[in-house]
Amino acid sequence: MKNEKHTIHEFDLNIIYDFFSNTARQGPGSPEETLKALSFVDGLTEKSKIADIGCGTGGQSMVLGENTPCEIIGVDVWPDFIKQFNQNAHIKNLQKRVKGIVGNMENLPFKEEELDLIWSEGAIYNIGFERGLSEWRKFLKPGGYIAVTENTWFSEVRPAEIQDFWQKAYPEIDTIPNKVAQMQKAGYLPIATYILPETIWTDYYASQNLRLEPFLKKHNGNKMVEEFIASQRYEAELFYKYKAYYGYMFYIGKKI
Repeated sequence: MKNEKHTIHEFDLNIIYDFFSNTARQGPGSPEETLKALSFVDGLTEKSKIADIGCGTGGQSMVLGENTPCEIIGVDVWPDFIKQFNQNAHIKNLQKRVKGIVGNMENLPFKEEELDLIWSEGAIYNIGFERGLSEWRKFLKPGGYIAVTENTWFSEVRPAEIQDFWQKAYPEIDTIPNKVAQMQKAGYLPIATYILPETIWTDYYASQNLRLEPFLKKHNGNKMVEEFIASQRYEAELFYKYKAYYGYMFYIGKKI
């Protein structure tokens, strides 16, 4: 069935946000990996401010809140995600320092040199890696950090099936050296670059798989939802088949 080869970007955003609502994370990641990345960032104090761009429901934001003394602002375009974000902050008694606001990563509500750290797990692709690094840099103080995850090729040559899929889904996908060069060109000193473990993907797809059938039943007869679910299954199938060729990298840089 050809429609199973659609990418997620071809579907109604309402379907996508509905599917990912009430989940701790909206993409591959884990508290352990958030903490590992945070370990490369120095100098954070109670006066520091962190922005989590494309925060979703705030899984990683809460980890940052529990492990730093900073003020944290989560930004996401979807109001229901922000509602859940702020509920999660309240549950964890972080609401005095951790707050979610509705906003667009293309027009962030921050002043120049206001932030000490910009965080973005699984979200910078929405604006593009190079564009995000370049446009967000002005919001960082001199010496401030940026930490993002990005889908990346692990090799120069890939099988055609996975090459074609990701080239269509995210044309900016590139190799590790090219991504590091893009970070340097944008005005950052690369501090750390490393591959996230395979388990973040397997755990993500396992959790996602539990929601597929209930989501289909919830939207019984909706052909677009059926195609969306088929696309999610196809993406997972491709990962298990071609995981040696791509995955998430953490890129951490310091503003020069």
